[in-house]
Amino acid sequence: MRHGVRIAVGPVQFRIGSDWAEPVAALRHLYAGYPQDETRAADATVRLFAARPWRRWLRPSVHIGGDFVVPDALPLPLSMGLLAAEMGMNLQVALGWRRHMLLHASAVAKDGRALVMSGESGSGKSTLAALLGERDWRLMGDEFTLIDPATGDAFAFPRAVSLKNAAIAEVASRVDARRLGPLLSGTPKGDIRHLIPRAEAITAMHEPARPALLLFPRFGGELVVEPMGEGEAFVRLTEASTNYVALGETGFVALTRLVRETPAFGISYPDSEAGMALVEQLWAEAAR
Repeated sequence: MRHGVRIAVGPVQFRIGSDWAEPVAALRHLYAGYPQDETRAADATVRLFAARPWRRWLRPSVHIGGDFVVPDALPLPLSMGLLAAEMGMNLQVALGWRRHMLLHASAVAKDGRALVMSGESGSGKSTLAALLGERDWRLMGDEFTLIDPATGDAFAFPRAVSLKNAAIAEVASRVDARRLGPLLSGTPKGDIRHLIPRAEAITAMHEPARPALLLFPRFGGELVVEPMGEGEAFVRLTEASTNYVALGETGFVALTRLVRETPAFGISYPDSEAGMALVEQLWAEAAR
């Protein structure tokens, strides 16, 4: 395609092509600190294209393509080209990756151990992971956590963190503005702005961490901690995995080991400060 870039995030090498220069320029800014090996074969391909030639210039309309596609997906305006690229990257991993069990979960690590947080959109898991990643935790990712079926270790996928709505101002007040991407207003998910992870998280993104705590957060309401049994955690994580069924017995064995070896809790919290304090408390208890 006319414009392109290669980006490595964790174990995944992306090749991204676009009919327009703007999305690629935005990606180059967000991922400037990531490995960009032009000689390495791509694991996943993303295409941002105009369905008709005139759509490159007349009311530009960005369609998302690549190795895997969602046929009914609506195009986005060029002003949201960066969002289209990020959605395309996530889509290719969600539908095509088989080397690890994929969990739609945020994760952070400390001292070689990982905290994995899974929940629906709006549960606060991405905000918690981003804020913890600005403390003494290593951000492993806000979109996917990769579980090695052979060892049970978690591997990082630290793409740029997608901050939404109120989380944008909360995180922006704590980080250097140079680590923030452009504000994308009025997207299908509301306002979005991307946070570039700290350099240490990118440098260490190939270092595995052993899952030590599973949390299922709910933002809002009173502070509550609910121990979760293996069966419920298992069911929730099957729903959060995009390739559990495709992996078959391998996925079943990997997920069974994860819930048997890792304590799990459902938590609710009224604000981010309370949520982070609760995470630190549960982490300290899990280490005993």
